[in-house]
Amino acid sequence: MSPLASFRALSVALALVATAAHADAVRRFALVAGNDEGGSDTRPLRFARDDARKMHSLLVRLGGVSPGDAKLLLDEDSRDFLAALADLEARARAAQARGERTALLVYYSGHAKDGSLRLGDSRLPFEDLKRRLASAPADIRIAILDSCRSGALTRTKGARKAPAFEIESGAARDARGLVILTSSAADEDSQESDALRGSYFSHHLASGLLGDADRSGDGRVTLFEAYSHAYARTVADTAASTAGAQHPTFSYDLAGNGDLVLTDLRASGEGLLVPGAAPPGTYYFVDPGGMVVAELDKTEDVERRVALAPGTYRVKRRLPDRLRIGEVQVARGRQVVLEEARLRDAPFSDDPVKGAARDGGAWWTLGFSGGVQSFFDGPTRDTLFLSVGLLGLEAQLHDYFRRDWVWGVDVAAGGKQAVLALPTLAGPAYRYSVTSLGTTLTSEWPRGSVAPFVGARMAYLVMRRDFDDEVFPDQKFAMFSPGLVAGVRWKPLPRLHVTGRARAHYLQYTVDEQRSLGYWELGALLTYQP
Repeated sequence: MSPLASFRALSVALALVATAAHADAVRRFALVAGNDEGGSDTRPLRFARDDARKMHSLLVRLGGVSPGDAKLLLDEDSRDFLAALADLEARARAAQARGERTALLVYYSGHAKDGSLRLGDSRLPFEDLKRRLASAPADIRIAILDSCRSGALTRTKGARKAPAFEIESGAARDARGLVILTSSAADEDSQESDALRGSYFSHHLASGLLGDADRSGDGRVTLFEAYSHAYARTVADTAASTAGAQHPTFSYDLAGNGDLVLTDLRASGEGLLVPGAAPPGTYYFVDPGGMVVAELDKTEDVERRVALAPGTYRVKRRLPDRLRIGEVQVARGRQVVLEEARLRDAPFSDDPVKGAARDGGAWWTLGFSGGVQSFFDGPTRDTLFLSVGLLGLEAQLHDYFRRDWVWGVDVAAGGKQAVLALPTLAGPAYRYSVTSLGTTLTSEWPRGSVAPFVGARMAYLVMRRDFDDEVFPDQKFAMFSPGLVAGVRWKPLPRLHVTGRARAHYLQYTVDEQRSLGYWELGALLTYQP
């Protein structure tokens, strides 16, 4: 290469670097909201909160949004939504006063009906939100709405139901205006997937932002790339559904040049690299909670990158007659190469993309429990109802009555040898035993593979004293006992659950006197999801 050609190449490279640096000099603010509830005339959603958590984490980790400039609202109402938006607007206004370029991104996953977002029992009309965003003090405003009939928000001049829109290539150094992306048209429902454990649109948007939409291979995903990817995949996945194909929409009113980079796959320095030599196909990455975190469409001899967060993932690639599955560990700050040799063949029945929810969303777990029962009153547990260990069996039905509700039935038994305490002499020996039959209804708050829960329980207790000496008659006491339960369920493997819990119960003892007694139980539960 001649010196002149080298100089020109260097000049071009420096110009590109300068342009990229200029493009990144945008202060970004994000409001992310997810609400599964939409009021009494709607059915609860299953994955709106999960979609919001995923989008918030993605924007902070890869989207150039600092944690202090990002707000995550879960099951909050419209007043909380508008208050959070006002706070971000004030921050953006202050940043503009300092000469900074700003971008405001608003993401919502939840119900919408009759021209309004439905945040629980509250309403936020589409037109009010659109006017608010149009006047927001930010150079670029982006609204992403994943809700039924959200396309009504883009039903204005220039709005389209189409896979792409034209933006001049280059950095968003001059771009100003408002862009609205919606998950469905004005007359369409937005659909959720039990297998993906999320909505189709938000899943494909997030998967695209993690790398699947990076068709240019430059390690950055632009607004144009992300929307085009989400549109194509959402239409394809919903085309055969009973509700029919779902068509995302967009409207934009941008002045200036350039496309906005939404995520930089190199920002965190961690993730997974699928080398060019790896076989082509669609790769799925499933977290320990059963959620399909990302997909990656790999073509022949093309290297692809997916910016997975640190953690352990199951990997799947579907073949005509079997699966290729395996496990990969992504370490913090490191990029891991997916090795084909670490994947194994498996039948379709081992498909990890089936997730945790099947058959309309309800699913069972069966398992073994162990723990200890003891009464609060000291004299009672020393002489009447002794402290004992319990072993039992338990079955739980998840997500049947509503999402994150768990109904369980359990049986447990335990006992110990003891000597009856008498005032003046050693009493007779006996065996004390407890049998407990119970039913529990709890509500969970899943946080990835961990789910805290609280609920109520009704137990039927049978307590016996069987004396070794037949001179003394055996004694039996049985009573219904209401109580409360709280604990945490952990899912270390896709089908294995470990639960730690505490129970507090009340009963009335009415044999020789009427007494109000309480007892507690601490225990652990190991269950398997068939």
